[in-house]
Amino acid sequence: MNGIRSKTEDLEILLAVADHGGFSAAANALDIQVAKVSRAIARLEQEHACSLFTRTTRKVSLTQEGERFIMAIRSAMEQIAGAEFALTAQKTRPSGRLRIDAASPFVLHQLVPLIKPFRAAYPDIELELVSNDSIIDLIEKRTDLAIRIGGLSDSGLHATLLGRSILHLVASPDYLAINGIPKTVEELALHDIIGFSDIVNLNKLPTIPPIQLSIDIKASSGETVRQLCLAGNGIALLSNFMVSEDIKAGRLISLLIESIQTPNPREQVNAVYYKHTALASRIEAFLNFIKTRLIL
Repeated sequence: MNGIRSKTEDLEILLAVADHGGFSAAANALDIQVAKVSRAIARLEQEHACSLFTRTTRKVSLTQEGERFIMAIRSAMEQIAGAEFALTAQKTRPSGRLRIDAASPFVLHQLVPLIKPFRAAYPDIELELVSNDSIIDLIEKRTDLAIRIGGLSDSGLHATLLGRSILHLVASPDYLAINGIPKTVEELALHDIIGFSDIVNLNKLPTIPPIQLSIDIKASSGETVRQLCLAGNGIALLSNFMVSEDIKAGRLISLLIESIQTPNPREQVNAVYYKHTALASRIEAFLNFIKTRLIL
């Protein structure tokens, strides 16, 4: 039994080295000594008679044998974790800290209204909401789950598609009364456009072909962009999950609806977490709870 535990620990260390790109980074993430990491990798390489990593003074990278081994190990360990979860899920109530990261508008407009009923359903889960308008490293920030808007490119993450949120070009009635309503995409050049300062792709209008909007007023936060728009400063391209109520109430007007291509990658709303992490009951509880309650 001790041998099995030791082998499993070595494999977990192997995954950590691959995910973090180095022995020291893996040791920091696992809170163990670098020497323990080195010994674990050495044992695995000796047992399988091959090099799993190429090492230079600057970085560590997987060999072809290492990549194939890692893929097999991830799959096997996820199946084991899933089996263990299935056995224990009915016996234990989800508990512990759940740190969730999402852009400020998503936290404010989608998550905050669900927190009270979620806590009533799962009182033993300690929620921690973090707002970031840029993509963070989940491991570095010790974050369990992140909600990301738009297409995903990180193959090291598990993703659960929560739904799609269409895009709207919106402006306030006051702004349109003074500046007129654009009839074509080309007429947007005659208007003040509010956009994002840090993520240029968020200023790309999904037409055919896509158009990079020229921004007159920039902000780093989507909620700031929305507030600027509500205050009559110009036209903005924003997701339905944050402006649908404004549109229904007449505070904002949706423009050039037929010009926006849908579906498009920016509409995606995904929950993401690392593949090598067993899906804790608190994460599954949260995802199952919000999936049917989000208004995207």
